[in-house]
Amino acid sequence: MKIFISDAAIGDFEDIKRYYEEEGVPDVGKKFISSIIEHIQTLRNNPDIGRMVPEFDDPKVRELIHSPFRVVYLREKTSIHVIRVWRSERVLVLPENET
Repeated sequence: MKIFISDAAIGDFEDIKRYYEEEGVPDVGKKFISSIIEHIQTLRNNPDIGRMVPEFDDPKVRELIHSPFRVVYLREKTSIHVIRVWRSERVLVLPENET
């Protein structure tokens, strides 16, 4: 199964990196990003391990919890599309063209 990362999710990774750099702990940000990417790779063989996103009533919109982050993805028949990587406490609102 192919995995695609949206531009918005790439921007989220950049925001994570920048936040931890500004906090003076850039290694923490790098470790989070690496471990999140490793977690995303598990979707290749287990695309349904993520739960359905509670804010949406769509079984194709799923999420991995990688505390304190939510990795939101669209589960298609032959591919995974990572849509966003957000802090858990943020309210999830997806742009219309992301799903």
